[in-house]
Formats: sequence, structure tokens, C-alpha cells
Amino acid sequence: MYVKLNNINFEYVKNNLILDDFSLEIKKGDIAALIGNSGSGKSTILRILSGLETPISGEVIVNDQILFNTKISINPEKRNVGMVFQDYALFPHLSVKKNIYFGLHGKTKDEKDKIVNDVLELVNLKHKINNYPYELSGGEQQRIALARSLATNPDVLLLDEPFSNLDANLKKQIRKELKQIIKKADITCIFVTHDIEDANDIADEIINLKKTS
Repeated sequence: MYVKLNNINFEYVKNNLILDDFSLEIKKGDIAALIGNSGSGKSTILRILSGLETPISGEVIVNDQILFNTKISINPEKRNVGMVFQDYALFPHLSVKKNIYFGLHGKTKDEKDKIVNDVLELVNLKHKINNYPYELSGGEQQRIALARSLATNPDVLLLDEPFSNLDANLKKQIRKELKQIIKKADITCIFVTHDIEDANDIADEIINLKKTS
């Protein structure tokens, strides 16, 4: 399996486990949806995979690399995990091009420009390259945030409630576009949602989480 979480235990408050011996396996290239009620640990799983939270115990493996166990804990910036947050986290003072540039460290300008053009073509927004986030619709902002994450060629892409800020009428179209982009990029993806329709429309696999207590 490409992504593996083995026997993860995690708590925000002592003696109150959010995840209790939680395990998960996802195949390369699959899109997996995490659904469940508030407090069931959906977003926490993404934060553990990205390195923003540290479990009490367990093991995290992506692309045959151990990211966390009792002896190893790889820093977030070295995990090659892409994450798109619920609010997209675009820099308002930077153009689309500069937003995507931001994560491309150690590359020449020509290399950066090629990557920017490639990912903007993938999300069908090359014509917005010089626009600023406030000039984009909610769906366009989401796709730019996605492009920025894909630009670093991550091993796995994490999306936290990717449709929560979108108008209900846009959701169906955006779901379809998002699935096409992820599949075309041939990337393994895990996304969190509270909406079963999101999961049914996009995911190859659905994991339903329950509160531990």
C-alpha cells in the first residue's frame, strides 16, 4: 500500500483519545474520502500525515518512507506532502504566478515558469496567471490552491473540506473538475468531507470515522 497509518493513537487532551489504534491503507493513485461527524478525527488524520500534529504512538508511511514511528519523526517541510486547507491559504498580495512560485525552492526561474505553466494548464487557468486571489471566484481560488500544491509534485495530496466554501450550485461541477485534475495528475489523494455526496462523486474509497467516545 502507498499510504499506511498503523495503530495511530492521538489526543489533544490527556486521556481523551481522538484516534484509538486507527489504521488506514490507500493504494497509489486512489482518491480516498474521510467522512464522519465533527470530532471524529478526520482533519486530525490529515494533520498527522502532513506532520502538523504528532501522535502518541503508531506509524505513518508514505511511498515506502517512514514519516513517523517511535524512533523517527520527519519534519513537515521534508515530507513531500501537499495540503490544501479549507480556506485555500492563498497569499492575497501575490499574483497567481507568485503564489505558485512560493513553494518552488531551489529551482531556476525557467524551471519555475515551466512548472507554473504546466499546473495552470492542468487546472485550466493559464489565463489567470497574473490575477490576484481577490479577482478569482471561489472555484478558481480552489483550483489555484490545488495547482500550488501539485507544483511541488507531492507524494500525496491532502484536501480539508475542499467544497465547504463553494456555492451549492457550483459543487457538482467543481467535484467533477477536481476528480479529473487529480486523476490526470496521477496523484494519490485523501480528502475530508462531511458530505456523503462529495465522497460518492469523487472517491475510489470511503472511510467512515466514528468518535472514539
